[in-house]
Amino acid sequence: MQVIFIHHSCFVVEVDEKVLIFDWFDGDRVEGFHFGGVLPAYEPDTPVYVFASHKHRDHFDMDVLHLAERYPRVQFIFSKDCKMSPNFLKKHGFTPDINEKITYVNAGAKYHVEGLNIETLRSTDAGVAFYVETNGASFFHAGDLNNWKWDGAGDLVNGMMETNYKAQIRRLSDKKIHLAFVPMDPRQEQYQFLGMDYFLKHTDADYVFPMHMWKDYSGIAEYKRQISNAAMASRIVDIKCENQIFEIREE
Repeated sequence: MQVIFIHHSCFVVEVDEKVLIFDWFDGDRVEGFHFGGVLPAYEPDTPVYVFASHKHRDHFDMDVLHLAERYPRVQFIFSKDCKMSPNFLKKHGFTPDINEKITYVNAGAKYHVEGLNIETLRSTDAGVAFYVETNGASFFHAGDLNNWKWDGAGDLVNGMMETNYKAQIRRLSDKKIHLAFVPMDPRQEQYQFLGMDYFLKHTDADYVFPMHMWKDYSGIAEYKRQISNAAMASRIVDIKCENQIFEIREE
């Protein structure tokens, strides 16, 4: 398998003949940031699966639908909050057949999309997280599912966030996860590692990719220095730059 970190929370996973793309958006969609990641090109007959966990502009961009012009076998799996009407899509230049390629998903449900088994979790922010199985491999992309603790939010709000986050992650405790993509947001400051820490302790994911770091990857090394369990630290993948490529050894 090969993984490409595109930018922010966007990753490409290549597993056998299939390509999975998670949470792509154009690099200039978010005010105050320029993300430079570029999607690789594939043969036109490649089975491509495009996921969007929710409609925030740092996770979803309707222009990703243009991939259908290059890849006839593309399938789109979007959280229901990304839903666009046929008239809206037509107004923005998409032909009616694009609707047949989109599956809109709810939280807490299971779906089968042409060779992929998909289970969704409920995000603690918006939309869903994805657990995906295909070709004997399994992947988890959290989207904005995280323990979003903030100073000033209050004990009640932060407590509910923690409870809801842990409840969702516990649903993964007995699942095999080869690759996981989990938020580690520096805007949380001293709380940056809460979600990641709980995830590592309560799942057996082989490789865990931090994400949602707003181009500041310094927290990865800092967190790994804090971990006393060397085996747990070794599961965290070091991300240094956009368009970084990782070759994953298949167990």
